[in-house]
Amino acid sequence: MWEPYKKGFKAYLQLEKSLSDNSVQAYLRDMEHFTAFLQESNSMKSPSDITLKDLQQFIKWIAELGLSATSQARMISGIKAFYKYCQLEEITTKDPTTLLESPKLKRALPDVLSFEEIENIISQIDLSKPEGGRNKAILETMYSCGLRVSEAVNLRISQLYLDLGFIRVTGKGDKERLIPIGSSAIKFITIYKNQMRVHTAPAKGSEDILFLNNRGGKLSRVMIFYIIKALVEKAGIKKTVSPHTFRHSFATHLVEGGADLRAVQEMLGHASITTTEIYTHLDREFLRKTLELYHPAFK
Repeated sequence: MWEPYKKGFKAYLQLEKSLSDNSVQAYLRDMEHFTAFLQESNSMKSPSDITLKDLQQFIKWIAELGLSATSQARMISGIKAFYKYCQLEEITTKDPTTLLESPKLKRALPDVLSFEEIENIISQIDLSKPEGGRNKAILETMYSCGLRVSEAVNLRISQLYLDLGFIRVTGKGDKERLIPIGSSAIKFITIYKNQMRVHTAPAKGSEDILFLNNRGGKLSRVMIFYIIKALVEKAGIKKTVSPHTFRHSFATHLVEGGADLRAVQEMLGHASITTTEIYTHLDREFLRKTLELYHPAFK
């Protein structure tokens, strides 16, 4: 009964919202959970007959399944998106999700690396190994430009404007943005491209991909996780560090340095300024820790 609605919702997410495959699948999984709940509670109503009470029962059901507050909130946002689609398509006249509340989330502040820690991690790369120069170029670029790991692995040679000091990046929802790139990253990209990459024959379809694996294909996101994990261990850093930590650190260092939040939003490719505002919280946390360390009244 719900299959045609799910199909229509999928097309809406792909075509009208231009969401990535991962995001589309996540929304569809939310709908699968919801229809599973309807089946289990023997109330297979149509979307237009669903009430706020049904939705509240669903939230109670997923909470009892042991889903975290974050997962619950993500499912609620999936159902809200579905009802937005239903109203656009006139499948429903009322939106039962209007008064549906998400569980209160405490935004965890991610670990941030200092500039010295980033330098320490990058200095652990063994440049005598064939992949050393490539890994150095990747990490310098990720920190210099605040890239998402997917943006780094998909970076193309045709998107480099190194003589102008910019790179063009394809972010979420296939949105492109121009980002200034620092001299250190330019230097290591150039060394890698001219002296190392030339010795790897690109696989079919990867001719324009900048960072290649040893088989000439595109690096996987998981590979970047492994590279960073090994370097962090070698550097003796005890923080939780992932590729995203480089992006967090890039943004935090900018905000700490007094950068305009709109400029940071533009460079990170955030659709909403609200997402960028987490860095003002990080900044306040940083200030509080600094006071605790150095101010006599906090001792």
